[in-house]
Amino acid sequence: MKSAVTKTLVCVVGPTAVGKTAVGIQLAQHFHTVILSADSRQFYREMNIGTAKPTPEELATVSHYFVNSHQLTDEYSVGDFERDALQLLDELFAQQDRVLLVGGSGLFVDAVCRGLDDLPTPSPGVRDRLNRLHKLEGLPHLQQLLKDVDPVYYQEVDIHNPQRVIRALEVYESTGRPFSYFRKQQQKKRPFQIRKVGLNTERQSLYRRINTRVDAMMEAGLLDEVMALLPYRNLPPLRTVGYAELFDYLDGKYTLNEAVDRIKQNTRKYAKRQLTWFRKDPETTWFEPTDLAGMITYITGN
Repeated sequence: MKSAVTKTLVCVVGPTAVGKTAVGIQLAQHFHTVILSADSRQFYREMNIGTAKPTPEELATVSHYFVNSHQLTDEYSVGDFERDALQLLDELFAQQDRVLLVGGSGLFVDAVCRGLDDLPTPSPGVRDRLNRLHKLEGLPHLQQLLKDVDPVYYQEVDIHNPQRVIRALEVYESTGRPFSYFRKQQQKKRPFQIRKVGLNTERQSLYRRINTRVDAMMEAGLLDEVMALLPYRNLPPLRTVGYAELFDYLDGKYTLNEAVDRIKQNTRKYAKRQLTWFRKDPETTWFEPTDLAGMITYITGN
């Protein structure tokens, strides 16, 4: 890789619906560069409306990587993403001085910027037992268990993602220590500089944006998308906000209006957790989504 002094990864992070996609495209156009997506649901070709992917027009405007890169049936972990993203950055930095990493999946951003924590090997049978417990008692039961044993990680993790909840409980039950205990390792040195741009706005404005986006998704055919994905509903990427609530509607647990209200409520909760995650990083500098000039000044150091 070329000089570490001149090569910079610009991370654009923040809560869902704050405007990361639009800002990322504007910055990519300004710096004549490309975007790596760090939204763990936008990897999947079959999930379009519910993941708020960049539109075909936006994808044509700036080159994007890790959007529509995988199928739902592919097993793709955060470790796989770390490996693939670093390899791609090595190639891109041969041509570019700056590359953008845009997304709200904090664990995936951290994997690229600081490396994954060295977690202990789980005890045999623990994951199978937790998976059975999830099937028998449901996700709320596991969420409460996590809240009891690791309130720190509970406030940060996407608790609607069973994989994340089960992994944290698996570590606790295998070691007797909370998952958050192991998330304190030193940052791995990367052969490039990192600038982190955090986007946020006034809370009620963000919540209005979330509600408007959910309504727009429903008008765009999210229910039809979810119905088409019914055969795959138990795959990990679909156990997530926007899909889980509509699967529950199709099961008769809620009316459609109730399911849509739950999507809005759970998305607001998810945005709050994203902010909790990103705010704990002192390297992130925060901007209103409209302050493009401020972001450019920060990125260039001028």
